[in-house]
Amino acid sequence: GVDSPGKVAYIMSRFPKITETFILYEILALEELGIPVEIYPLLREYQAVTHPEAERLVQRAHFHPFISLPILHAQWHFIRRRPLAYLRLWAEVLAGTWGTTNFFLGALGILPKAVRFAYEMERQGVTHVHAHFASHPAVAALIIHRLTGIPFSFTAHGSDLHVERRMLDKKVAAAAFAVTISSYNREVMVQECGEAARDKIHVIHCGVDPTIFSLPSGKKEKGRFEILCVASFEEVKGHKFLVEACRLLRERNINFGCHLVGEGPLRSQIETEIARSSLQDRICLHGAQPRNQIARMLSEADVLALASVPTRNGKREGIPVVLMEAMSSGLPVVATNISGIPELVSSGSTGLLVSPADAVELADALEKLANEAELRDRLGRAAREKVLRDFNLRTNARTLVEFFFRNKPSVEMPANPNGGLETAAGS
Repeated sequence: GVDSPGKVAYIMSRFPKITETFILYEILALEELGIPVEIYPLLREYQAVTHPEAERLVQRAHFHPFISLPILHAQWHFIRRRPLAYLRLWAEVLAGTWGTTNFFLGALGILPKAVRFAYEMERQGVTHVHAHFASHPAVAALIIHRLTGIPFSFTAHGSDLHVERRMLDKKVAAAAFAVTISSYNREVMVQECGEAARDKIHVIHCGVDPTIFSLPSGKKEKGRFEILCVASFEEVKGHKFLVEACRLLRERNINFGCHLVGEGPLRSQIETEIARSSLQDRICLHGAQPRNQIARMLSEADVLALASVPTRNGKREGIPVVLMEAMSSGLPVVATNISGIPELVSSGSTGLLVSPADAVELADALEKLANEAELRDRLGRAAREKVLRDFNLRTNARTLVEFFFRNKPSVEMPANPNGGLETAAGS
């Protein structure tokens, strides 16, 4: 029991979303540190597979429709109490998002709801608001700040930053601070907001729990070389280059199997590619899986491959969390040298990096790992050390909490950052 320095509210676009588990685990890590968190999703996500840990949080999340009597009541509350601030807010958000239909309509849709959030947060005694994603969640946090004065911050990840940067400068200016998950992203933000914003933007990596993603206990049976890819089926993940690389591996008589975990709009397209290359006996699709299942599959694989590519509309990876999960499990990874990925994977020491959209280079890297067990072990060990040092969920959650309450006096944090877990130095 830490004497909590305050109460945090989290805003995210959808909850609980299986591809955004880093938000879920960050909240759980904050609660482990004794920080109470209120959860305010912009939309409720219904999906077939959810993580068991999410269920508990879903029970107490504050879900709201787009319009309701409580939402109307909140508008009237602020119109009466702070009429000027309320009107100025509408003007700022509409002017700031004018010009892109998606962003403008989205902002219109969330504005009344965000006003309701502001009303509830004041009553709950929330002392800091943190939004995940620089897009609509950060707009909602800005609205709450404008109405209540509660300080806010936000984390910018990947396409929320690379595709659409509307109002980014305004959000950074109004925020207590901004976080992003890679130095690459920080430069993108500084370019957009000006050099003066640099000191307000901090790089805090997403992290993984090194006790869940840990080294496998036994040695793997020597059999087929097993390749694992955990990624939603969308263009940015580059599945088609992995399928093509598998075709090349078969031509080169490598004895391998490949496992694709995830769901998404391009799934049937990839299934067609697999059939066209007659790789059904080599490539297996597993659908979406919960975290404990992913951890098990990582412990049984020989390599994790991720063929990320920048998309035509400018969508880019941040630093994919699955790479951290694999590395934390002592698994060598093959990834592409784009965006923030080289900040996690340094080629030849903690994994292998290849050029994006290059199936031949990808196949070469996989073949090299298939043939060299010593290399696999060396990369896997170094990979885990790297994650424990720089991408550790608990350590990074503490850093974030220190920023939340930096300007507030009574921060009492528990002494051991790992809560008694192995430390980077000792493992």
